[in-house]
Amino acid sequence: MSEVLVEQAGPVLEISFNRPEKKNALTRAMYQAVVDALHRTDADPSIRVALLTGVGDIFTAGNDIKDFQSRATTNESVHASPFLDALSTLKKPLVGAVNGAAIGVGTTMLAHCDLVIAARSARFVMPFTSLGLVPEAGSSLLFPRLVGHQRASALLLLGEPMDAETAHDWGFVNQVVENAELMPAARRIAARLAALPPEAVRQTKALIRDGKPDLAGRIAEELHLFRQRLRSPEAAEAFQAFVEKRKPDFSRFA
Repeated sequence: MSEVLVEQAGPVLEISFNRPEKKNALTRAMYQAVVDALHRTDADPSIRVALLTGVGDIFTAGNDIKDFQSRATTNESVHASPFLDALSTLKKPLVGAVNGAAIGVGTTMLAHCDLVIAARSARFVMPFTSLGLVPEAGSSLLFPRLVGHQRASALLLLGEPMDAETAHDWGFVNQVVENAELMPAARRIAARLAALPPEAVRQTKALIRDGKPDLAGRIAEELHLFRQRLRSPEAAEAFQAFVEKRKPDFSRFA
């Protein structure tokens, strides 16, 4: 069986780490399978949202150490690099569903998700310094923004663990649910995203992630796009549905 399961459920592409006997530790082949799935997400108009999770009782233990060591002794690039490129440049929404421990890159990859749902058993640990390493995936930039400088320092310097409730309190995850409710809750969120006007969603994600850094520049950028969106077929459908007192249908838009 594949170590990464990729299944399309309507407009949602579910990507699951499927190596539970090895705590879903990530190998080069698994990274490539996720890269392919993320590229498929952006390329396929029938896919509106990607959902990332793990099989079993763990999200991922991070890199497979043996696989990681074998690559480190060669001149090949770190195999997570194409994965991180695909993750950080994904145009469509990505939902993370964390079903247990998320170690190392298992936590840092979640900073690139647009929404994160955590099971109550979720636990986030980034033990980079204790392994003689430094943070990756842009976490030294993203975590201070997400949780604040002092908290990020504890997470990244000391490798202090963060449980699901703390992650929610600190703004790292959107919602904490009972373990059995994780996938139903994550799928409901993904379905809500998938039902929205797709281009408006993509442009909003781009503004949040890559918009101009100064306030005046961001206001101007938003206004430019807002004017374009007023004339868009998606907005026309939304306004017409409001007039007709019906639910808008954005399924025909790519």
